[in-house]
Amino acid sequence: MNVSGKATAARKIILLRPRGFCAGVVRAIDVVKIALDLYGAPIYVRKEIVHNKHVVDELRAAGAIFVEELTEVPAEARVIFSAHGVAPSVRAEAVVRKLQVIDATCPLVTKVHLEAVKFARKNHTIVLIGHKDHDEVIGTLGEAPEATFLVSSADDVDQLKVRDPDRVAFITQTTLSLDETEDIVARLRQRFPNIQGPAAQDICYATENRQLAVKAVAPLCQLLLVVGSQNSSNSRRLVEVCQKIGVPAHLIDDLHEVRPEWLTNVETIAVTAGASAPEDLVEELIASLQGRGYSTLEEMEIKEEDVRFNLPSELTRTVQLHTIAKV
Repeated sequence: MNVSGKATAARKIILLRPRGFCAGVVRAIDVVKIALDLYGAPIYVRKEIVHNKHVVDELRAAGAIFVEELTEVPAEARVIFSAHGVAPSVRAEAVVRKLQVIDATCPLVTKVHLEAVKFARKNHTIVLIGHKDHDEVIGTLGEAPEATFLVSSADDVDQLKVRDPDRVAFITQTTLSLDETEDIVARLRQRFPNIQGPAAQDICYATENRQLAVKAVAPLCQLLLVVGSQNSSNSRRLVEVCQKIGVPAHLIDDLHEVRPEWLTNVETIAVTAGASAPEDLVEELIASLQGRGYSTLEEMEIKEEDVRFNLPSELTRTVQLHTIAKV
């Protein structure tokens, strides 16, 4: 009861579903864990296997060694390529140095790489929609660097100069904002009416589903908390989607980053997690919020996800051999 004698509604948490790990992230993390189990430490990983501080720290503690470039990996050692993919030049370097490669590139990222190769072979100018310096974008650009231009906004499209306006194609980073990408594609179609694109959109199912869930919950809450690391593109997009609707949103690595002033006059908090954020961090955040008086927990499911990706062939063969050996 409040001072006027009227009942006060319980403060509430709306927990979004789907949230957290996507199939590509599950696969990448499994690759590192299985490799450590099969071969023992150390296992080298080029770049962060996924963009999440807690995941990387856990795998590092288990024996994974994260490096920025292959020059840091001893010759003939075993190395894993991250979920974000690599340029052909990196693969070539691995061959020269006789590294034992396990490729954890997300299959949806591989799809974008194959599109770039296809359009380049058809002598198209390729427009890659994405964010500069993101690991995924760097890898995709490497497929056809002489034919590919990177754009990050509709304004960038206006600056494009291509050799043949009738032979232009676009591809996209998999973790972009749906709305922002639609605006850029619309501008591209205005400038280049004959532009070609992928048969199915490049933005991954998990990115899309989590953004749709944020759009659905925004009118029902006064604050959105997104569990994910600052270098996670898909997590940052969730914050942006909510803020554009006019609802405050914050990206946090874990419960310790929640500031008390964010909760002032907030009756309902929505919680979600980026595609590389572990569920245990979400559970810890929920428990912390409940300790702050948000006693009602409601789960909102927007779309069911049931996507699985097979392990890389390099690892599958070894797992099969070990299984046979144990029989």
